[in-house]
Amino acid sequence: MTGATAAPLPVLLHLGDEAHGVDRYARTVARAVAAIDPAVELRLFDPATLDGDGAAPPDPLPPRVHVHFTDRLWGDDAERAAARLEALARRTRVSVTLHDLPQTSDGPTRLPRRLACYRRVVAAASAVVCNSEHERTLLAALTNAGPEPGVRPATTVVVIPLPVPTAGNAPEPGSWRSDGCVAVLGFFYPGKGHREVVDAVAHLAQENLVATVPPVVALGRASAGHEGELAELVALAHERGVTLRSTGFLSDADLLARSRSAAVPVIAHQHVSASGSLTDWIAAGRRPIVLDSAYFLEMARLRPGTTTPVAARDLPAAIAHALAHPDSTWQDADAVTRPDLSDTARAHLALWAATDRAAGPEA
Repeated sequence: MTGATAAPLPVLLHLGDEAHGVDRYARTVARAVAAIDPAVELRLFDPATLDGDGAAPPDPLPPRVHVHFTDRLWGDDAERAAARLEALARRTRVSVTLHDLPQTSDGPTRLPRRLACYRRVVAAASAVVCNSEHERTLLAALTNAGPEPGVRPATTVVVIPLPVPTAGNAPEPGSWRSDGCVAVLGFFYPGKGHREVVDAVAHLAQENLVATVPPVVALGRASAGHEGELAELVALAHERGVTLRSTGFLSDADLLARSRSAAVPVIAHQHVSASGSLTDWIAAGRRPIVLDSAYFLEMARLRPGTTTPVAARDLPAAIAHALAHPDSTWQDADAVTRPDLSDTARAHLALWAATDRAAGPEA
């Protein structure tokens, strides 16, 4: 398989996990790249074939591959995930898109293990893609802080922001019907921002800042293993006078419809380094309230008019304002929503061409 570049285009590997956002994103990008250059191939791959005594996987590997990596997707623990990526890199040239980079919010037990994992992955990769400048900053910090000799950033590190998917035109203001809910989009897990939104709505009730306390809805299901914590938060919200419910899994069409009917879109995740939930809100035509972390301020600069950043302490007031002024939750006509999926695909093709030139004719 050869394309127009100096070396064969990489085969884009995915793991076949329909329920995992990172793997779904890998397939989405791969299809967009192949639409531009049909020489690109998408192939199902099981990292477990890399375990054991180093024997070759059942299917021969191509000379170059691109993968999307988060330790939670590649192994039962961070050490196994890193070992599998290293084993792949011993057999073929690997470029990698990193997700869920380690942060202090991982906690004192998990953070050192995840840091070591990502250092190993970066050292094994020929090129690294980050989904934001904030992630590139995190990557520089984690690679420079590593005690292991020889660990270095990959020769090429680029930022390719998550694209806004195409979702069609948003409803006209006169035809919009609100469901009255304050909505958080995406998988539920502790730290995603659901608790912060419940606290903010409870504050509205306690301070009598709204005539009717709006329900909070989680658009999506709980991540595997976090169902009990979702139930606990539902009970806690009830004790505070707030109704919290989860829609469970939503198809793409249902997610779009619910995103457009929500009264107030909110993202209250404070430790995020890239957010597919944000691009889904933007695709729906919404202008979500976001907390003014480094990532969301970066996205506000990249896509003016698509978010409303606020300080965490101001979240209750921002929700109250949005309930009273629903137009503020929709993008203006001059909002900037690119880069889109085609931009993302072309950025990947440019990366592989650049790394070919850097590696020379032997690549």
